[in-house]
Amino acid sequence: MLTRKNLQGVWTALITPFKQNGALDLPAFDKLLARQITAGVTGVLINGTTGESPTLTTEEVKLLVKRAKQKTKGKCLLMVGSGTNCTAKSISASKNAVRDGADVLLVVNPYYNKPTQEGLYLHFKSIADSVKTPIILYNIKGRTSVNLETTTLLRLIKNSKNIIGVKEASGDLKQIAEVCQKRPANFTVLSGDDGITFQVMRDNQADGVISVASNIAPKQVVNLVTQALNKNWSTAEKINNTLAELMKKIFIETNPIPVKYAIYKMGLCQNSYRLPMCPITKKSSLVINQELKKLTKTNNLS
Repeated sequence: MLTRKNLQGVWTALITPFKQNGALDLPAFDKLLARQITAGVTGVLINGTTGESPTLTTEEVKLLVKRAKQKTKGKCLLMVGSGTNCTAKSISASKNAVRDGADVLLVVNPYYNKPTQEGLYLHFKSIADSVKTPIILYNIKGRTSVNLETTTLLRLIKNSKNIIGVKEASGDLKQIAEVCQKRPANFTVLSGDDGITFQVMRDNQADGVISVASNIAPKQVVNLVTQALNKNWSTAEKINNTLAELMKKIFIETNPIPVKYAIYKMGLCQNSYRLPMCPITKKSSLVINQELKKLTKTNNLS
């Protein structure tokens, strides 16, 4: 079983590159993975929201996971998003991901159907019981319309030994602090929001981040989190300040539109999305262009 120390650091929620005809762009995918490995990330997340997971077929996820496993084995860990708003489908997706090479599963709150806390407990418990692989829960009320309350999370930790962490994107700093205070010693708390990563690591001893910004600046985000883990707060804060505007502006439109556009401008993928995601507006593109230019000029982009 992976330990809290194994999971600390930066996990990049990788974009999924597409060709202009909508097909997977596998050479671009390989280059993106290589760039993350070179930067020293703890792991990469495949089939997350940033990877446009709702638009990927089961066969495409299988292909990406197997390919990612080949590229990352022995170099960094592989996390796979396997949560849906149907427990049975989530169990199937989790088993498939484990079979294809996932080291860790990321299971999001069920979206749209808004289960009760008991429903959330039974959903996550059923998925955890179906596999032996470590699971990180993904609490994001803004995308799912339901919050995983701390009492429910603690109950799950107690009764499901392979639930070993949470991606906290509730947006509630008080709740994040409560989770960090009440968690068992070996339970991992990862920020789900780049913009507050430094704060929750400094104030609450969070363990790192599942990052969108590290698609663009992986070395810088890794350095930020490494400095924070080593409690070099002054250095970490300086790095955070250089990335603060980027972390804000990549959410100027719905994720992953801005971050994918930025990666395209860096020459790392094509400017291609799958509906209902669509190309960035002209106004927003100018904002991203300006930020990339600033970061390149100050040598804060690599």
